[in-house]
Amino acid sequence: MAMALDNLRVGRVYRLVNMGEERIIEIMARLSGENFKVKDLSTLELYEIEELLRWGIGKDYDLDEVR
Repeated sequence: MAMALDNLRVGRVYRLVNMGEERIIEIMARLSGENFKVKDLSTLELYEIEELLRWGIGKDYDLDEVR
């Protein structure tokens, strides 16, 4: 079962699956409410979690802590 966004913690690493894409992300900072600055550990790009979920949550959505 997927974690709620308000349970994410800065400095922790998570596996995010959504719309057929799988990303390993590290939470860098909490921006506001349920929005976080995240680093994709595969590409080292920085995103806001809202950007990754902008087009909705698919049937395959999953969010779990890796380490």
